Amino acid sequence: MNTAPSHEVLSAPLVVEFPFTRSLGPVQSAFLTGLRERTVLGVRASDGRTLVPPTEYDPVTAEEIRDLVEVGQAGTVTTWCWNGSPRRGQPLRHPFAWVLVRLDGADTALLHALDAPDGPDSVRTGMRVRIRWAEERGGAITDIACFEPDREGGTRPPARPAPHTGEFTDPVTGIVAHARLDYTYTPGRAQTRYLEALAEHRTMGERCPRCRKVYVPPRGACPTCGVPTREQVEVGPAGTVTTFCVVNIKAKGLDIEVPYVYAHIALDGAGLALHGRIGGIPYDQVRMGLRVEPVWTGSGRYPDHYRPTGEPDAPYQTYKELL
Repeated sequence: MNTAPSHEVLSAPLVVEFPFTRSLGPVQSAFLTGLRERTVLGVRASDGRTLVPPTEYDPVTAEEIRDLVEVGQAGTVTTWCWNGSPRRGQPLRHPFAWVLVRLDGADTALLHALDAPDGPDSVRTGMRVRIRWAEERGGAITDIACFEPDREGGTRPPARPAPHTGEFTDPVTGIVAHARLDYTYTPGRAQTRYLEALAEHRTMGERCPRCRKVYVPPRGACPTCGVPTREQVEVGPAGTVTTFCVVNIKAKGLDIEVPYVYAHIALDGAGLALHGRIGGIPYDQVRMGLRVEPVWTGSGRYPDHYRPTGEPDAPYQTYKELL
């Protein structure tokens, strides 16, 4: 047991990213293929409005809608905000405005970037803008590089949308969107102590002074009793597999051959299970109650995996509350 004060709270940059793949229905396929061909399509709703971007279902009646129409490539800013510090992956690298633009012939607005080299004082609601197309287009919203001020100026009557079949050569049928989140993670005092102990190949939990449950990883407070957890308790290193799953899909960037097993493991002395990979045993021999111990490799902060200890399986009664 250790109740010594914690060291400086840790902080580190983290990135979460993954590719999201989705197929397109006939409406979204026509819209994105149209952008590739420098054509903007909307869809006619049951109340006569033209929706841009198009939706596959009527927002009022929820009925499927397929009546495609072509709208103009210039429009009017309905509202805007200034982005003085563009982030990675945004449409422009220099300061720009986010704008909602109602294209001529449309009744709804499209969100995109406005290149405004004269700064925020040059942007206003009601200003006329037009599409600047990307030089290379492949059937994505980024085929519109951005909007730019319409130097011809003036207020124009909305164009009448022209019917469109939505048929193109080699239509876009699917997209891959790369989602990414950059942020700084500060674990707090409780998890800082936990991480510092892991660097020494020890696992530290914290005990609730009321219910006496030992939380691993610690949370700083008991979620059941709502009181701080300051008493540190070393648990493990061995533990018991409570539940598990067999992974058959290889993750990108993860050098582990499938199939493999990921399990919930109740370390000895812990009041709840943590998760870890099971190794050193064929995947089809992993079972509930299997006794395992951590395997540390190199300078890794976390155990690389858990392997069987060779002990007899734990009786179900000893871990049934930790499933």
